[in-house]
Formats: sequence, C-alpha cells, structure tokens
Amino acid sequence: MSERGALRVRLDLLAREVAKFGVVGAVGLVVNIAVSNLLWRYTDIPTVRAGLLATFVAILCNYVGFRYWTYRDRDKSGRTRELTLFLLFSVVGAVIETGVLYAATYGFGWDTPVQSNVFKIVGIGIATMFRFWSYRTWVFRALPVEEAPVEAAPADEDALPGKGVAVNTQDPAQGPAVSVPAPAPAAAVRVDADPARR
Repeated sequence: MSERGALRVRLDLLAREVAKFGVVGAVGLVVNIAVSNLLWRYTDIPTVRAGLLATFVAILCNYVGFRYWTYRDRDKSGRTRELTLFLLFSVVGAVIETGVLYAATYGFGWDTPVQSNVFKIVGIGIATMFRFWSYRTWVFRALPVEEAPVEAAPADEDALPGKGVAVNTQDPAQGPAVSVPAPAPAAAVRVDADPARR
C-alpha cells in the first residue's frame, strides 16, 4: 500500500473514532445538562456541586458507551486498570469542566440559569478534548498489531545439513534457479554376525 493510501486509511479510522466518541459524548452531554438542570431547579444543592454530581452521572453513562461501542475492539484484558484510569482521567476532566463553571459563578458572578448552562457547556467542550486524548491513549489501548515473522535466508544454504542444493541456471529460457532437495542421510544398518556361521 502506498504511503498516501496508508495515510488515508488512518485518517478514515480516526474520523470514525471521533464520530463515535462524539455520539457517546453527545449522549453524555444531554445526561449532564439534564441532571444539572434538574438539580438546580428542584434541589437546594449549590450550582457547582450540582454540576459536579451531574458530571459524574454522565461519566458513568459515557464509560458504558465508550467500552461497548466506541472502543469495543480495543484491549479488554485489564478491566481493573482500564476502569481505574478511566475514573482518574474523568476526574481530571471533571475538574477542568467544573473549574470553568466555578470561575464563571464565583469569579464573575455569572450564575443565571442561561449563564450556568453556557459555562457548563464551555467547560464540557474543553474537558472533552482532554478526555478524547487521554481515553484513546491510556485507557482504551489499541491491541498490538501482529506482524508476520520475517525469516532470514541463510547466507550459504549448502552449509546447512538437510537443506536443498541451489542449482543456478544461466540460460533464461530454462527459468529461475531451482532448489533441489538434498538426499536424506542413509539409515545406519547394524548387522550382527551370526555365531552359527563362524
């Protein structure tokens, strides 16, 4: 395959991965915003804490989508490690996301429902870029590519026991060089002298 063809295949695979990641992320966004607004409207939980709780509900939904759809073909051997790293990077993403909401709410006093939703979405956008990089690099690792073993041809086949003898043909009409198998070594024959014939 040419270098350009290989690049096109890699870009196609990346585009599919981004699209699947985006679909799962969009579902997570809907869950996140819905839970945030329910908590803001019907509970007395402060804005940032409610947003953080909604983020963790969305993280759980996202894990299911990523593991069983977006990255279902990735390595599944270390589920404990995978889940630990997923939660670790999700917490970092939640800090980024909540940090934007915190700065808007307490730093600038922008805490109307519309402003809270806008900065929640901005925070999610920034955190999503971090999550995409960290999940695909560290959490849902690609399976190693199996390469066909390359057999090195010996320098002098005649020197190896049991190998064929190369016969070179100089005449192009006779075709390429042919390898003729060497004869099998003769089996050792043991003859016991008959004592009666002595």
